[in-house]
This record gives sequence, structure tokens and C-alpha cells, in this order.
Amino acid sequence: EVQLVESGGGLVQPGGSLRLSCAASGFPFSTYGMSWVRQAPGKGLEWVSGINSGGSSTSYTDSVKGRFTISRDNANNDLYLQMNSLKPEDTAVYYCATWSLEVWGQGTLVTVSS
Repeated sequence: EVQLVESGGGLVQPGGSLRLSCAASGFPFSTYGMSWVRQAPGKGLEWVSGINSGGSSTSYTDSVKGRFTISRDNANNDLYLQMNSLKPEDTAVYYCATWSLEVWGQGTLVTVSS
């Protein structure tokens, strides 16, 4: 079964940090670029970050540059999103997905509030 499972979301105060994880199975993870996408309450999907298959190239939407870091561990089929200096505007359900969005996880909720 092709599967992506996110974890690590929760409630955090503004300025705080969280690390999201995504466990992949059922497909050759190390050959796929990967993405993080989020959906804020009442809003549409927003692409957040991407990483190539080898992890040597990363990209980010402007609003998270300098605060978020995407990474991967191909040996363990894991994708990560380190989120620092969190803002209330970052509140959203965060999804991991393959680069071209063929496969999605179930999402994990991040709430940034004081």
C-alpha cells in the first residue's frame, strides 16, 4: 500500500518551533521529490516547500523562507519539516506529498496561538 503518514503537529506559541515528520511506505521514496502543502482554516491549499530526491536541492514559498527547513532521510523513508519562529498565520493542516502530488498523507494540524 502506498502511504504517507504525517506526525508532529500540535499547539505552539508564536515564536516557537515544531518538527513535522512524514513516514513513507509502498513506493521507492528515495527516487521521488517530495513536498509539504498546507491548508489554513477556511482557505485553500498552499504549497510550502519541496525537496529533490537526493535532498540536495530545496525550495520554499516566500512566507516561510528563513524559518522552515525541509529535509529527508532516504535510508528510513522519512521526510521532515522543521518549523521555527512560528506565526499565527502558519496555523494549518500540513500535508506531505510526492513532488507532483500523486500521493498525499492524512495531514497533521499545527496551531500557533498565544
